[in-house]
Amino acid sequence: MDTPFIFGKIASSFNFTDRDKETALLISNFTSLINTIVISPRRWGKSSLVSKAAGLAIAENNKLKICQIDLFNIRSEEDFYTILAQCVLKETSSKWEEAIDSSKKFLSRFIPKITFSGDAQNDVSFGFDWNEIKSNPDDILDLAEKIATEKGFRIVICVDEFQNISEFNDPVFFQKKLRSHWQKNQNVAYCLYGSKRHLLLDVFTNGSMPFYKFGTILFLEKIDTKSWIDFITERFEATGKSISGELAGLISSLAENHPYYVQQLAQQAWLRTEDSCTAEIIHAAHQSLVDQLSLLFDTITQGLTTLQLNFLKACINGEKSMNSARTLEKYGLGSSANVTRCRKSLVEKDVLDITPGKTEFQDPIYKYWLAHTYFTHV
Repeated sequence: MDTPFIFGKIASSFNFTDRDKETALLISNFTSLINTIVISPRRWGKSSLVSKAAGLAIAENNKLKICQIDLFNIRSEEDFYTILAQCVLKETSSKWEEAIDSSKKFLSRFIPKITFSGDAQNDVSFGFDWNEIKSNPDDILDLAEKIATEKGFRIVICVDEFQNISEFNDPVFFQKKLRSHWQKNQNVAYCLYGSKRHLLLDVFTNGSMPFYKFGTILFLEKIDTKSWIDFITERFEATGKSISGELAGLISSLAENHPYYVQQLAQQAWLRTEDSCTAEIIHAAHQSLVDQLSLLFDTITQGLTTLQLNFLKACINGEKSMNSARTLEKYGLGSSANVTRCRKSLVEKDVLDITPGKTEFQDPIYKYWLAHTYFTHV
């Protein structure tokens, strides 16, 4: 029997829970060609949300084409232009011959290197001579708009891990180049998102950056407990097992409503359940999850300074005033300047996340491990 819970990959159909308002907003923005930026901490389901909204939007309008690009392994402008052109050509062509014709027509100054296997369009890939592109990349940056205008399409280009452009040579200049082209598009819109929340915030909310006010910013919130309870109980029932609403809430609570970990902990509890789930099963599954990740957590912790660990201990203990003389002395933080540096560094390391009014751990299981394993032995 397949597990009814999905984590670590795109969740779709009945594996996707809640996010109704966010899905509706994205569909509306896609069909209206409004640029959208999706911002949230890591593993909160951004990619699943965009994928779901894209599928529903395409179903409503057969003239809408959505290109989904992942920059996870992209570290140079050359790779970016190649993947952008390849995706646009594929998504706007019904067969590989059409994709090749489009490349010749709209990228006439380049001689694309075309590789394909059999007659499946998905096996066709396009490569370009970087020396030709870097002197004038305009044709590739304008490719989607030209094809949309020629074929009567409306195109949305979704770019995951967008913050990776910060790894390019002169990233601010590259952003200026992108915006100078993209802001002129009439038939193409962009949905930009990624896993480095603090970097994306700087790109899209910093008034000195090229992408400031580029589009609607959608800040994802945690999925509420009631939605998780409904989802978990329904998924158990769909596979002939049962779990009470109270225990489904326990799963949500132990994972602090973190989408990735709620799904993972629910899966572990489901696997251990024969007929009816119990609190003992859930706590055993939770401890097993903590143990599985302990080596990773130990590695992360070894890379932190004593001041940073002291700061995390203060966070775990619920200290509200980090700059008070009592807190500084109790946790050996030294000065308010140290507190500021620690917070900033831990956000950059993706250990903490700063939201209005509070500082949170990005990984609730790491927080639990620190509190119940690491800090009990030091």
